[in-house]
Amino acid sequence: MGHQKEALINQLTELIDGVSGLPECRTVSKRMYSNLVRRVKLLSPLIEDLKDSDVEVGDDVVNGLELLRLSLNSALELLKSVNEGSKILQALQIDNISLRFLNVTEQIEDALSHIPYNKLDISEEVREQIELVHAQFKRAKGKMESPDVQLVRDLAMAQREQDPDPMIFKRLSEKLHLRTINDLKKESLAIHDMVISIGGDPEDCFEIIAFLLRKLKDCVMTENPEMDALECDKTLIKHRSPVIPDDFRCPISLELMKDPVIVSTGQTYERSCIQKWLDAGHKTCPKTQQTLLHTALTPNYVLKSLIALWCENNGVELPKNQGTCRNKRSGAGGSDCDRAAINALLTKLANGNPEQQRAAAGELRLLAKRNADNRVCIAEAGAIPLLVELLSSSDSRTQEHAVTALLNLSINEGNKGTIVNAGAIPDIVDVLRNGSMEARENAAATLFSLSVVDENKVAIGAAGAIPALIDLLCVGTPRGKKDAATAIFNLSIYQGNKVRAVRAGIVPPLMRLLKDPGGGMMDEALAILAILASHQEGKAAISQSEPIPILVEVIRTGSPRNRENAAAILWSLCTGDVQNLKVTRDLGADEALKELSENGTDRAKRKAGSVLELLQQVDAVDS
Repeated sequence: MGHQKEALINQLTELIDGVSGLPECRTVSKRMYSNLVRRVKLLSPLIEDLKDSDVEVGDDVVNGLELLRLSLNSALELLKSVNEGSKILQALQIDNISLRFLNVTEQIEDALSHIPYNKLDISEEVREQIELVHAQFKRAKGKMESPDVQLVRDLAMAQREQDPDPMIFKRLSEKLHLRTINDLKKESLAIHDMVISIGGDPEDCFEIIAFLLRKLKDCVMTENPEMDALECDKTLIKHRSPVIPDDFRCPISLELMKDPVIVSTGQTYERSCIQKWLDAGHKTCPKTQQTLLHTALTPNYVLKSLIALWCENNGVELPKNQGTCRNKRSGAGGSDCDRAAINALLTKLANGNPEQQRAAAGELRLLAKRNADNRVCIAEAGAIPLLVELLSSSDSRTQEHAVTALLNLSINEGNKGTIVNAGAIPDIVDVLRNGSMEARENAAATLFSLSVVDENKVAIGAAGAIPALIDLLCVGTPRGKKDAATAIFNLSIYQGNKVRAVRAGIVPPLMRLLKDPGGGMMDEALAILAILASHQEGKAAISQSEPIPILVEVIRTGSPRNRENAAAILWSLCTGDVQNLKVTRDLGADEALKELSENGTDRAKRKAGSVLELLQQVDAVDS
């Protein structure tokens, strides 16, 4: 036991030293980062006292210290990750990062709870300090860091508005610590490294990041023209002919790529070069010599955007797109897709080993996301039944790829029926219950897509989807909660599903979402409650949760759509219920309802007017 304790103490010392030696954080996570570093540093006296102690310790002490080691290791990894990588990506994913800080905080608090301090040979002063630190972790446990509202709003407006206010990017430049051309060059390199590390998979967020980076560069140049000119002059003196980064060169021609595409091994090539290689009859990847699973070429939009940004920053003429050199193969309907490549992927799905199936499902997922022609070709080739079979795969990543491929295919209206006829609904519901969080989110989105067809609403409800959707609504990520809510709303248009949702206990979680304006789910919660309130069981369940004070407050201060839904719910609750009418009257809702009946949406005006009429009737009875 002595050697085990000594090894643990040494590891804990290294971890705390590692946290203490981290540099100052200059990202949007600065506050969470600093709080965690400060609290971890305060654990140092405990470890120092234990190091000096010769007292033998029992298994319970060792187990507690091991839990602390594991939690501090997670803390160090999180803190390092926050200080590295793209600052823009970190801002876009701040909700997920906040959740990671919360999880680490809970892990450390749990570890400290498992250490029996009365069995440790430590001074009274150190014990008091550790109790204080433990109390700090307890207070922080379960409390998600409040988001920077201005930052969230600026990021949303920067992405959505046609011509965003330049002040938005000035504020973002300050908040993200991207104030100079040098800062932006480092950010550009961080984005480039990130893309290379994941093999160039063109996720949507990278397009947003590249757009924001360009806008921030324009902002910095506008604010600091002299500094920018100076830096550009230095660059020109130092690199009159800028060195092209190796990752921007085609491995075949060694020239700057104009139209980069990804092959099945994950390597990127200039389209015309790799197409010539394939047309010559080669079946391998030129760089790795691995056999290609298929010959489909996936555009690397992210790398293309980064090359354009690099060219702009270095005064290099932007490469002109030479167009695709691929031989387009036209099949039924003249679709622009590579049918031979798709058929090769289907062969892997049907007969390949688990690794090949996972890779093929992942490729189909990307191809189905890319364009409408691919969705038609993939379905016509017979992929849907094979993907449905993979929903039952024991490999979580394969399952994720399969359900997401079906989601992308379901965008095509004709494919919805094929998916349902292949028996997919029970398997999608099973993924929704038991899959990874990403798989569950995409299963919810798939069910929403399929439920657009009315008869599918019945089948999805009968398959037991609603309790699983409610669970995702409670425990999912922000995106998962929204996917679950949109699916529940659409399914509840069918009367039978309203009853299922109410009996599965949907009202309490909806009320919790309604009471948390900062959670971003108020719109969805009100919309679902409005549709449930039209059914007698839904109305009864909502009444039991005492919602009227919240509804009246929304009618006073909410958005136009939320005021409309709140008025609709209030009207349902007050119709035929004198007690609810009296509660509404006693809360002084008349003035807000009158204002809504004059200035709300058409539906809001009708509902508010109807509630006012009911209030007048109850007043007449009382008088």
